[in-house]
Amino acid sequence: MTTSNYKKVFRQLRHKPVKLKKYLKHNAPDERSCGLSLKPCRRCGRYGAHIDKYGIDVCRQCFREIATKIGFKKYS
Repeated sequence: MTTSNYKKVFRQLRHKPVKLKKYLKHNAPDERSCGLSLKPCRRCGRYGAHIDKYGIDVCRQCFREIATKIGFKKYS
């Protein structure tokens, strides 16, 4: 279950406090200490295809847009 879907159920369980408490206990997303979901892109906020080498911390789509501005050259 993604984080966005996790919050939608609150509206349905608003009048059922016992079921809401049980839902929160078993379905809350885990706090992460490492991994992909810990590092969003600095520009757009995406989590996938992350480039953090050299401290860039952007996704690959944003990297393609800004690569020449930050000094990378395309060799081919």
